[in-house]
Amino acid sequence: MKELAGKAAFVTGAASGIGLGIATALAQAGVKVMLCDIEEAALSAALEQLRLTNVDVDGVQADVSLKDELAAAAEATTARYGKVHILVNNAGVGGGGSYGTWTEASWNWAMGVNLMATVWGIEIFGPLIEQHGEGGHIVSTASIAGLISGASNAYNVSKYGVVALSEGLRGELAPRGIGVSVLCPGFIRTQILNSRRNLPKRFEGELRTLPTSGPLAEQINLIRERLSQGIDPMYVGELVREGIENDWPYIFTDLEFEPMVEARFAAIKQGFDHIRGRNPER
Repeated sequence: MKELAGKAAFVTGAASGIGLGIATALAQAGVKVMLCDIEEAALSAALEQLRLTNVDVDGVQADVSLKDELAAAAEATTARYGKVHILVNNAGVGGGGSYGTWTEASWNWAMGVNLMATVWGIEIFGPLIEQHGEGGHIVSTASIAGLISGASNAYNVSKYGVVALSEGLRGELAPRGIGVSVLCPGFIRTQILNSRRNLPKRFEGELRTLPTSGPLAEQINLIRERLSQGIDPMYVGELVREGIENDWPYIFTDLEFEPMVEARFAAIKQGFDHIRGRNPER
């Protein structure tokens, strides 16, 4: 999508962090943007901030892990802008707990927001993009953790799922004029570690309390420190805009984790080498 001006976009998790960065970059490029978020006060504040720059934006509150609410948000978007060209599945929550601390609620919440909301977003908005015949683009936010899982938790599993979904859809949707990108950010200055501020009532009291001491608490504090000094979400928004314009399959935010991705690929290659050595004729 070389020409973004005049197009319409729907962005989830858009009231803060990466979502707000993407919504801002698209709006400044002349895109009409519907911001979607579960956090009503933050959504209102984001809209007020953006409207100061004379861009065409609107907002809708929804828990995107609930398919009915996401469908209602789609209806609000088409009622407001008529067409949708760009879908950004960005809403996400952290956590999930490492091995030995899993709960059904923690997995359901993380998988529901991070992965299933992406699935439903594509199922709902894909046909809306197809029907006008003008082409479009889908961006889904995974994480660098979707390529180099460092822990056995729902967050990493959900992000691997977003990567797999995006990779598969890219070839499938290209003939239909829809580009597909997966965003794999590193440490970005967001509130991902404060996700429980938006915990739905149906999960209240069912998640384990975060530790205040011990190895896991130290790891969380380290991540919190890295995030506080992380990349500006507004810069990430500009990268996503560029990725849409140039149809990048993968959108990264920095080079910090490239060696770890290369090490993973090397380990996979080594697995094939084991079999090659056992069956040299193959």
